[in-house]
Amino acid sequence: MPTAAEISVSPRAAFQHRDFRLFQAGRALSIVGSEMQSVAVGWQVFQITHRPLDLGYVGLVQFLPGILLSLPAGHAADRFDRRGVLLACNVSYAFCSLLLFLQARAGIHSVLPIFAVLLLIGITRAFSGPVSQALVPQVVPQEHFGNAVAWGASIFQVASVVGPALGGLIYGWAHGAYSVYATAVCMYSAAFSFILMMHVRTGRMETRDVSLETVLAGFRYVWQEKIILGSISLDLFAVLLGGAVALLPVFAQDILHIGPRGLGLLRSMPAAGAALMAVWLAYRPLRRRAGVTMFIAITIFGVATIVFGISRSVVVSLIALFVIGASDMISVVIRSTLVQIATPPAMRGRVSAVNLLFIGASNEFGQFESGITGQWFGAVPAVVLGGVGTLLVVGVWSLIFPSLRQMDRLLPKLETQVIPEAAGQQEPI
Repeated sequence: MPTAAEISVSPRAAFQHRDFRLFQAGRALSIVGSEMQSVAVGWQVFQITHRPLDLGYVGLVQFLPGILLSLPAGHAADRFDRRGVLLACNVSYAFCSLLLFLQARAGIHSVLPIFAVLLLIGITRAFSGPVSQALVPQVVPQEHFGNAVAWGASIFQVASVVGPALGGLIYGWAHGAYSVYATAVCMYSAAFSFILMMHVRTGRMETRDVSLETVLAGFRYVWQEKIILGSISLDLFAVLLGGAVALLPVFAQDILHIGPRGLGLLRSMPAAGAALMAVWLAYRPLRRRAGVTMFIAITIFGVATIVFGISRSVVVSLIALFVIGASDMISVVIRSTLVQIATPPAMRGRVSAVNLLFIGASNEFGQFESGITGQWFGAVPAVVLGGVGTLLVVGVWSLIFPSLRQMDRLLPKLETQVIPEAAGQQEPI
């Protein structure tokens, strides 16, 4: 049965808090700029080389910094004021967009300068991801956190719908990528302004001196909590194998023949499905059978990926991408709630870094994997085989992590268990 606290929370409770509204406004603008930019980069790179493999490199060059910097980035999120780190990251994002703008205006015909900027974006993302996730519990009270996760996911996905569609429209209207990059500079600058207006100051959360023990604390915590390990690793391998986003430029141009504007629409459909599912979960939060629900959702994700791969109809392809996004969002909400609520505040940056390392592996490295298989086997076989691989992962993980499959309430220990913080206090999880 749901608790009295669960019943009494308003579906829009998180928006009662000023810092949450400012944080999400800045985050939305940043995501719109990033997604616009991703469409422009993907189309620009493919127009220069006409090789699916280079679309894979777009993901790889942004993923590698996340591997190398995940430990220091997570530690920075716990050791420095999280709002200050996020402000610095928005400045870096705006600078990267400016560099892409200057390159596009110069009419470069090599992808190497683009990849150099993408590497810098990957470095920035390695720091902005953990600090952004770890900041959320500081802008809403714990009883509103589940609601904040659902709305945050919805806002992310709405921005992910608007971004690619707007990027495709601007690219097609201006007949070039430079206008998209200029707009992204404005988006990141506006995001900086909203974050600057926030009142929250986290200060230094980790009080212990830097050591190998404190740096590796996030990995150790995730390894010990098998439900968290199972949820984020399931998402890692399912999306790693089933991701079709990297090959969307190929489908838009060579299979569906819908051009850059159509590419923006294709990129928007998974986000549209995810956004509607996130709103649904904000009003109808998961109460029971969360583990089974997660496995069913990822199974649907795999089936929809196969349907998209074999489709030659624009309508069917759009519906399949919509279902992919909606099913994936269920996994996102479950994993995000587990990772952030069930982690002591002083460790949230490092645990978030581990979580984002897994997410980055599934997204950016998944793009590289899709690019390689697309180059070897063709775009259609690559997507279909990826969907089949996702279904196999679901079956294997249901056996390896029975505790995740059997999980009933999303947070079964919320009202009873306590974890000591680094400063000696206790906080319910």
